[in-house]
Amino acid sequence: MIEATLAFRLLKASKAGRPAIWPVLAEVGLHPGQDLLLSRLWESDGIAQSELIARIGVEPPTVTKALQRLERAGYLRREPGPGRTRTVHLTEAGRALQAPVEQAWQEADALIRSRLSDADAAQLAELLSRIIDLD
Repeated sequence: MIEATLAFRLLKASKAGRPAIWPVLAEVGLHPGQDLLLSRLWESDGIAQSELIARIGVEPPTVTKALQRLERAGYLRREPGPGRTRTVHLTEAGRALQAPVEQAWQEADALIRSRLSDADAAQLAELLSRIIDLD
Protein backbone atom coordinates (compact mmCIF):
# COMPACT_ATOMS: atom_id res chain seq x y z
CA MET A 1 0.00 0.00 0.00
CA ILE A 2 2.71 2.51 0.91
CA GLU A 3 4.48 1.93 -2.41
CA ALA A 4 1.34 3.03 -4.30
CA THR A 5 1.24 6.47 -2.68
CA LEU A 6 2.43 9.68 -4.30
CA ALA A 7 4.43 10.42 -1.17
CA PHE A 8 6.43 7.21 -1.60
CA ARG A 9 7.01 7.89 -5.29
CA LEU A 10 8.21 11.43 -4.50
CA LEU A 11 10.61 10.01 -1.94
CA LYS A 12 11.98 7.48 -4.42
CA ALA A 13 12.23 10.11 -7.16
CA SER A 14 14.12 12.47 -4.86
CA LYS A 15 16.72 9.74 -4.37
CA ALA A 16 17.28 9.38 -8.13
CA GLY A 17 19.89 12.13 -8.26
CA ARG A 18 21.92 10.97 -5.27
CA PRO A 19 24.44 8.91 -7.29
CA ALA A 20 25.55 12.08 -9.07
CA ILE A 21 25.67 14.26 -5.95
CA TRP A 22 26.78 12.26 -2.93
CA PRO A 23 30.17 11.03 -4.26
CA VAL A 24 31.16 14.62 -5.04
CA LEU A 25 30.10 15.74 -1.56
CA ALA A 26 32.14 12.96 0.02
CA GLU A 27 35.14 13.84 -2.15
CA VAL A 28 35.16 17.45 -0.92
CA GLY A 29 34.38 16.51 2.68
CA LEU A 30 30.73 17.54 2.86
CA HIS A 31 27.80 15.69 4.37
CA PRO A 32 24.44 15.69 2.54
CA GLY A 33 22.57 18.87 3.41
CA GLN A 34 25.69 20.95 3.96
CA ASP A 35 25.68 21.69 0.22
CA LEU A 36 22.28 23.34 0.55
CA LEU A 37 23.50 25.48 3.42
CA LEU A 38 26.57 26.51 1.42
CA SER A 39 24.35 27.28 -1.56
CA ARG A 40 22.58 29.96 0.46
CA LEU A 41 25.93 31.44 1.40
CA TRP A 42 27.08 31.41 -2.24
CA GLU A 43 24.01 33.58 -2.87
CA SER A 44 24.36 35.82 0.20
CA ASP A 45 27.73 35.62 1.88
CA GLY A 46 28.02 37.41 5.20
CA ILE A 47 24.41 37.05 6.31
CA ALA A 48 23.23 36.70 9.88
CA GLN A 49 23.11 33.14 11.14
CA SER A 50 19.43 33.63 12.07
CA GLU A 51 18.67 34.74 8.49
CA LEU A 52 20.46 31.68 7.12
CA ILE A 53 18.36 29.47 9.38
CA ALA A 54 15.17 31.17 8.18
CA ARG A 55 16.14 30.80 4.53
CA ILE A 56 16.82 27.08 4.63
CA GLY A 57 13.91 26.23 6.91
CA VAL A 58 15.77 23.79 9.15
CA GLU A 59 15.77 23.70 12.93
CA PRO A 60 18.32 26.08 14.50
CA PRO A 61 20.29 23.39 16.39
CA THR A 62 20.71 21.41 13.15
CA VAL A 63 22.04 24.46 11.30
CA THR A 64 24.31 25.44 14.19
CA LYS A 65 25.84 21.96 14.27
CA ALA A 66 26.35 21.99 10.48
CA LEU A 67 27.92 25.46 10.65
CA GLN A 68 30.29 24.31 13.39
CA ARG A 69 31.39 21.36 11.23
CA LEU A 70 31.85 23.57 8.17
CA GLU A 71 33.82 26.05 10.26
CA ARG A 72 36.11 23.30 11.61
CA ALA A 73 36.64 22.11 8.01
CA GLY A 74 37.73 25.62 7.04
CA TYR A 75 34.84 26.36 4.66
CA LEU A 76 33.37 29.28 6.60
CA ARG A 77 33.83 31.46 9.62
CA ARG A 78 31.28 32.90 12.01
CA GLU A 79 31.80 36.37 13.42
CA PRO A 80 30.01 38.41 16.05
CA GLY A 81 27.37 40.70 14.57
CA PRO A 82 25.27 43.46 16.09
CA GLY A 83 23.91 42.60 19.52
CA ARG A 84 23.86 38.86 20.07
CA THR A 85 23.84 37.98 16.37
CA ARG A 86 26.51 36.15 14.42
CA THR A 87 27.29 36.55 10.75
CA VAL A 88 28.43 33.71 8.53
CA HIS A 89 31.17 34.24 5.95
CA LEU A 90 32.61 31.87 3.36
CA THR A 91 36.35 31.30 3.23
CA GLU A 92 38.20 30.86 -0.05
CA ALA A 93 37.94 27.10 0.49
CA GLY A 94 34.18 27.43 0.92
CA ARG A 95 33.86 29.48 -2.26
CA ALA A 96 35.97 26.93 -4.13
CA LEU A 97 33.35 24.26 -3.40
CA GLN A 98 30.70 26.05 -5.45
CA ALA A 99 31.81 24.85 -8.89
CA PRO A 100 32.14 21.12 -8.13
CA VAL A 101 29.00 20.99 -5.99
CA GLU A 102 26.85 22.89 -8.48
CA GLN A 103 28.24 20.70 -11.29
CA ALA A 104 27.16 17.59 -9.36
CA TRP A 105 23.65 19.01 -8.99
CA GLN A 106 23.57 19.79 -12.72
CA GLU A 107 24.59 16.21 -13.49
CA ALA A 108 21.85 14.91 -11.20
CA ASP A 109 19.38 17.15 -12.99
CA ALA A 110 20.58 15.89 -16.38
CA LEU A 111 20.19 12.29 -15.19
CA ILE A 112 16.60 12.90 -14.15
CA ARG A 113 15.80 14.89 -17.30
CA SER A 114 17.22 12.11 -19.48
CA ARG A 115 14.28 9.97 -18.42
CA LEU A 116 11.72 12.63 -19.40
CA SER A 117 10.73 14.56 -22.48
CA ASP A 118 11.24 18.34 -22.32
CA ALA A 119 7.47 18.78 -21.93
CA ASP A 120 7.32 16.20 -19.13
CA ALA A 121 10.28 17.83 -17.34
CA ALA A 122 8.60 21.24 -17.53
CA GLN A 123 5.33 19.80 -16.27
CA LEU A 124 7.07 17.96 -13.44
CA ALA A 125 8.88 21.14 -12.41
CA GLU A 126 5.59 23.03 -12.33
CA LEU A 127 3.83 20.30 -10.34
CA LEU A 128 6.65 20.00 -7.83
CA SER A 129 6.68 23.78 -7.39
CA ARG A 130 3.01 23.63 -6.48
CA ILE A 131 3.61 20.85 -4.01
CA ILE A 132 6.45 22.62 -2.24
CA ASP A 133 4.79 26.03 -2.61
CA LEU A 134 7.59 27.84 -4.40
CA ASP A 135 5.26 29.85 -6.63
